[in-house]
Amino acid sequence: MSRHATVWLFDLDDTLHDATSAVMGELRRAMGDYIETQLQLSRTESDALRRRYWLRYGATLLGLVRHHGVRAAHFLHQTHRLPGLEQRVRGHPHDLAALARLPGRKVLLTNAPAAYARRVLAVLGIGRLFEQVLTIEDMTMFGDLRPKPDARMLRTIAARLGVPPARCVLVEDTLVHQRAARRVGMGTVWMQRWIAKGPDAVRLHRRPAYVDRRVRRLRHLHGRA
Repeated sequence: MSRHATVWLFDLDDTLHDATSAVMGELRRAMGDYIETQLQLSRTESDALRRRYWLRYGATLLGLVRHHGVRAAHFLHQTHRLPGLEQRVRGHPHDLAALARLPGRKVLLTNAPAAYARRVLAVLGIGRLFEQVLTIEDMTMFGDLRPKPDARMLRTIAARLGVPPARCVLVEDTLVHQRAARRVGMGTVWMQRWIAKGPDAVRLHRRPAYVDRRVRRLRHLHGRA
């Protein structure tokens, strides 16, 4: 492979599979249950806190760790049990075939825990396509979690991969993560196949300045490596 090959950093949920339909509702309920129980809040209060931390930090877990002393490993285990997940995971066959043909290095970069990522990749049958699978457990600095959209972690990941950030392209459905990637000099591709369905869906008709391209199919990445 060319030493100048593009390094594609792929998100997992709502980028490589339809997580909105498969897991997001159950994950929101599980996180709400966890917050309600651990912090002794009402369901309305727990749902509001979950969303507020997600908007502020890009991950609900970060707010819970920083402000409430929640143990990350306990939260991830309790909220990602997801019985029956394998029966609900659906990717798009044409997208997955296009991923296999895409030239360049491919790395999975997800804020999900490793156990969940392994289950989804096994169902999709694409784990072999990635030279590395980086999950939230891999995104720590000085003992603190620094998942997407932490710009320092994105720079560190590029360094781990032995390339400057400008050689990396983040393919992702979440705009706040795209903004951070652009801040460190990475290319950005906004995947929109599945994001219009959820309750937190964003408006899709305009492309922010920090997004290089919007795509609804992974085959549209070809020819840009």
